[in-house]
Amino acid sequence: MYRDKTKVIQIGDKKIGGGNPILIQSMTNTKTEDVQATVEQILALEAAGCEIIRCAVPTMEAAKALGEIKKQIHIPLVADIHFDYRLAIASMENGADKIRINPGNIGSTERIKAVVDVAKERGIPIRVGVNSGSLEKELVEKYHGVTAEGLVESALDKVKIIEDLGYDNLVISIKSSDVLMCAKAHELIAEKTNYPLHVGITEAGTLYSGNIKSAVGLGMILSQGIGDTIRVSLTGAPLEEIKSAKRILKTLGLRKGGIEVVSCPTCGRTQIDLIGLANQVETMVQDIPLDIKVAVMGCVVNGPGEAKEADIGIAGGKGVGLLIKKGEIVKKVPESELLDTLRAELLAWK
Repeated sequence: MYRDKTKVIQIGDKKIGGGNPILIQSMTNTKTEDVQATVEQILALEAAGCEIIRCAVPTMEAAKALGEIKKQIHIPLVADIHFDYRLAIASMENGADKIRINPGNIGSTERIKAVVDVAKERGIPIRVGVNSGSLEKELVEKYHGVTAEGLVESALDKVKIIEDLGYDNLVISIKSSDVLMCAKAHELIAEKTNYPLHVGITEAGTLYSGNIKSAVGLGMILSQGIGDTIRVSLTGAPLEEIKSAKRILKTLGLRKGGIEVVSCPTCGRTQIDLIGLANQVETMVQDIPLDIKVAVMGCVVNGPGEAKEADIGIAGGKGVGLLIKKGEIVKKVPESELLDTLRAELLAWK
């Protein structure tokens, strides 16, 4: 598998590459200059399972804020830099554990060297990020459009700039909103380099379409053994990105732990608010550290049988709720008490 052979990179107190577990990233959407709001969001993301966090650094005030933010969080902090090399340097001086740059928009070789020198001095990894939306004009012309081959060539060109400056503490990301192009680009680059790869479908979209595109794209890439860190990019609350990333990794067998909630599709027999109940259960189990399957069924007729493969399940209808273990009804409660009964059972689970 490719990820077993990638170079090991240290980011704060975390290691990626070389077969280490795939880590989940997200990005804050607060103003980085607002230390309190940014810290509050990061702490909530940590609690949800975020393992590396990235913050935009558009101003010198934001770069300086990183120092205060770092003191109050517990996961590695990545500074996202566009255009101004001085912001990259200031971010590292203020404690960033990693920086994300595109050498192509940082400017001259002298400016890139100034950034690399500070990274080298402090042992800070650089993530070289290339996006299909900003592919160089000459590569668009060479490949007759934006293509996977063009993305890979662009990324490796940027990597070579930094390697030529004597630094190889690098992570690569090549992103596109085109799922098939993104998957192909990762297949190509995995054959050409052993640097760790950060994987994501950029500008994936809203909660609905973004989740589908990310699940398909990340599924294609990760199932081939490619990818060392991931981000599910959604136009929505960053917490949703973590929930989706955890589910993708668990579905692919790349992560254990966490309760899996399964529920039946609604049908004419459904006599409870199954959609609302299933969503309530999924939210309710987020903080319970069990590795089991919970079934939410919509009727008392087929519910017990359909829940056989789950460790525990609930079903309801006509005001009555059933608690089910391995297909056997173990308790009947008023429907209004069903959710609390399930939570109590899970908290006492052994």
